[in-house]
Amino acid sequence: MNPQPWLIWALLSAAFAALTAIFAKIGIEGVNSDLATLIRTVVILVTLSGFIWYTGKWSNPADLSSRTWVFLILSGLATGASWVCYFRALKVGDASKVAPVDKLSVVLVAVFAYFFLSEQLTVKEWAGIAMVGAGVLLMTIH
Repeated sequence: MNPQPWLIWALLSAAFAALTAIFAKIGIEGVNSDLATLIRTVVILVTLSGFIWYTGKWSNPADLSSRTWVFLILSGLATGASWVCYFRALKVGDASKVAPVDKLSVVLVAVFAYFFLSEQLTVKEWAGIAMVGAGVLLMTIH
């Protein structure tokens, strides 16, 4: 069975996201969570700039449509808000609890994609999404 290319990238994303939580929890000791988020953002900016330059993927941002700009800016604002909240949660909570609750985004993406992008999920896929939601609920019950 050959996995789909998106699945490989998604699994790598999950692995790096897990490392992000662990590294952030260790690195956030003794520093304000907002400053830690800024440092992380600068590292990402430098890393991606180098990657884009190295791979020759740079193109003129002025050539992008206004619709693309609006939604990329909104995505960036949502990412920034998510990171600020995530680092604050890591500062005061256990990584093993914060990260699973953060993955409630999986449930929200499915719901938002259904309503805003008209994406259709099968009963099996909705059942999986419901299980993720139930898992998050179990993690938060004391």
